[in-house]
Amino acid sequence: MVKELVENEDLEELIERSRTDPILIFKHSTQCSISIAAYVEFLKFTQDASDVVCGVVLVLENRRLSNTIASRFGVRHESPQAIVLRNGRPHWNASHWAITIDALSKATKV
Repeated sequence: MVKELVENEDLEELIERSRTDPILIFKHSTQCSISIAAYVEFLKFTQDASDVVCGVVLVLENRRLSNTIASRFGVRHESPQAIVLRNGRPHWNASHWAITIDALSKATKV
């Protein structure tokens, strides 16, 4: 399941869900070719892992929420960026070319 994160409440829902299941947050810049390539990897991952709840933040359109994620979890902002939450905390993160289907699969395994 993929949900676009727009409001703080959207983020809070995912954080709460991460207490029982791994959650993936993908930060995406629609103006960056590297981000577009990583987004394709992310979308392929979501097709194979439909049981993983994923949130997408469009960083240019929603800079405030993107910055909130960075400060709340202590993960320096990058774009593209993937962050896996477990128990309300960052468990794994990657950016740019390190975002692959294989890396996302391994990071979200229970």
